[in-house]
Amino acid sequence: MEQRHLGRTGLRVTRLGLGTLNWARDTDEQEAADQLKAFWEAGGSLVDTADIYADGGAEYLLGRLTEELVPREDLVIATKAGSVLAADRRVDGSRRHLLAALDASLERLGTDYVDLWQLHAFDPHTPLEETLQALDLAVTSGRARYVGLANFSGWQLARAGTWQLAAPGVRNRLASAQMEYSLLQRGIEREVLPAALDLGIGLLPSSPLGRGVLTGKYRHGTPADSRGASEHLAAFVAPYLDETASRVVEAVTTAADGLAVTPLQVALSWVRDRPGVTAPILGARTAQQLRAALSVETLSLPDEIRQALDDVSAPVHHYPDHDWSTL
Repeated sequence: MEQRHLGRTGLRVTRLGLGTLNWARDTDEQEAADQLKAFWEAGGSLVDTADIYADGGAEYLLGRLTEELVPREDLVIATKAGSVLAADRRVDGSRRHLLAALDASLERLGTDYVDLWQLHAFDPHTPLEETLQALDLAVTSGRARYVGLANFSGWQLARAGTWQLAAPGVRNRLASAQMEYSLLQRGIEREVLPAALDLGIGLLPSSPLGRGVLTGKYRHGTPADSRGASEHLAAFVAPYLDETASRVVEAVTTAADGLAVTPLQVALSWVRDRPGVTAPILGARTAQQLRAALSVETLSLPDEIRQALDDVSAPVHHYPDHDWSTL
């Protein structure tokens, strides 16, 4: 599998990443093992998890499989911290919480360090410089090799990335930003993506298949075994089952038919090759689904098809997202 540099750093990762959101919840240990083995055998290296996935269960499972199935040195392990399940708050970006969460993640993962440690979300109640200091402490203590962010808005990412660059040698450059990005969700193109490109931050798209909708599985209803029929994920899929999304899915399906490939391959190839993207994160439930996604490695979309998909999925951009003189 082809590798790319993560942002403006020396870290190289494969241009597809393996996500573990479903592990220890919808994906059991055997299925997770099959996924990890298939990903590794395909040449994949970047594996993304978080301390909140299955309340730590995904990290624990990844740690076990790394010890038993795949050599640790062959993987680039990324995890996230900052999301909490407390009744009175969703995010805790305090230095106290973040560093304790990192130690707990390392214990569950069974490793002395993670290759990439990411803030899961912006905390408006904690000074940003305190939150970012936790990232620097993680690197200087050897517990993390690189650091990044997830789910930050454009101004939040720009402020954090600029702060880190303001003291070279003291603060650590942000390597990545993990954001939802697909043909059905192009909101980051307004401000997040331009900021990331300017600051040299690599983009790791989550939900690159539009929460599964871009595979075409929902074109004629909701399959009983799909996330859309799942009690805890139906609301996650529902926003992408409207008429606007349907037009995009039909365009993807038409392109797939013309190329003799699957809608999944078309949608994933589109986002993988967008400017600024390092590696989409694949959150498959089964090894069979993952293998289908990994087959995209040999596909590059023709320019005319890429342009057609750009047009049909184009978000509405108004002032000040575009140059005011063109509006």
